[in-house]
Amino acid sequence: MTARVFLITGASSGIGAATARAASREGYKLVLAARSRERLDSLARELGPENVLPVVMDVTSMTDQQAMVEQALERFGRLDAVFANAGRGGSPGGFSEADHEAWRDMILTNLYGVGLTVQATLPALRRSRGHVLLTGSAAGRATIPGSMYGATKWAVTGLGYNLREELRGSGIRVTLIEPGMVATPFFDEPPEQALEARDVAAAVLYAVGQPAHVDVNEILVRPTPPLAEE
Repeated sequence: MTARVFLITGASSGIGAATARAASREGYKLVLAARSRERLDSLARELGPENVLPVVMDVTSMTDQQAMVEQALERFGRLDAVFANAGRGGSPGGFSEADHEAWRDMILTNLYGVGLTVQATLPALRRSRGHVLLTGSAAGRATIPGSMYGATKWAVTGLGYNLREELRGSGIRVTLIEPGMVATPFFDEPPEQALEARDVAAAVLYAVGQPAHVDVNEILVRPTPPLAEE
C-alpha cells in the first residue's frame, strides 16, 4: 500500500512541528515547509530523513509554493493531506497605533499565503481525494478590540467555508482548526492558561483520521478555564 503523504506549512516549530510528529507516528510521509532550514533539518533528522522532505520556502510566493508541490510529487508521488498552518502575529497598538508594515506581512502570510497553498496543492488533492486543513483561530470567532490579527483569522474562516463549497462533490474534505491560546513561540511569554501544541496536533490527526464519508468541518479547541476559587 502506498504511504499517505502529509504536507505542512509553518512546520518548523509550534503547532506545525507537533503535527509533523503526530503524523509521523501515524505512518505518514511528510513534506515540511518553513523559512528556517536549520529547524526543518533538525526535525527531519528526528523523524527520519527517509520519511521527510524539508522545503525552505516563503508561503507568500507562488513560485515557492509550486516548487514545493513539484518536489513533493517527485519524492513521494502524491499528496493526501495539506495543513496550511503558516501564520504570523500582529503588532500592538490596535488600529490607531499598530505598525502598518507589520500588518502587511501578517495579512500576506495569514491569508494570501493560505490561498496560495490551497491553489498550488489542489490538483494533487483532486487526484487523491485528499484533505485540506487550515489553521484558523478562536480569534476568528470573536470580537477583539483593535485586532487586525483577529480579522485575518475571520478571513481564514470565510476562506474555509467558501473553499468547502467550491469543492463540494470532489471528495476533498476541508477542516478549519481553530485553537485558543497555545503555548508556542508565537507568544513572547505564553499565557498561564494555554493549550500545548500537541493538543492542537491531536485535533488535526482526529480530523484526518475519520473515514472518507465523515467530513469534520471545524474543530474549536480552547484551554480549560482555571478552577474557580472556593
